[in-house]
Amino acid sequence: MRYLMTTRPSGSGDTAPDERLYAEMGKFIEELTAAGVLLATGGLEPGGILVASSGEEITVTDGPFAEAKEAVAGFALIEVRSREEAIELARRFRRIVGDGESVVQQVFGP
Repeated sequence: MRYLMTTRPSGSGDTAPDERLYAEMGKFIEELTAAGVLLATGGLEPGGILVASSGEEITVTDGPFAEAKEAVAGFALIEVRSREEAIELARRFRRIVGDGESVVQQVFGP
């Protein structure tokens, strides 16, 4: 089963992560990559582009759209055996990065 985990920071995100955080995240990513669990990961620009449809009309609007604490800051695409395993990986991630939120969603399709 594939799951997409998106993360939202707490606060303004004005403070840069320290070296300890980079080291712990590096170990976590290496472990998941070696186990074949981590398929992709990355950070996202804070703005983005909104493409919306209503009837026949398509509108394109440049971001940002939400308060910084509500914007998605990064993602990880993982392949695991169960929903519980995906949640446990999200728990481990949150313990490393600290305050904030992660949303875990199963990815359907091939």
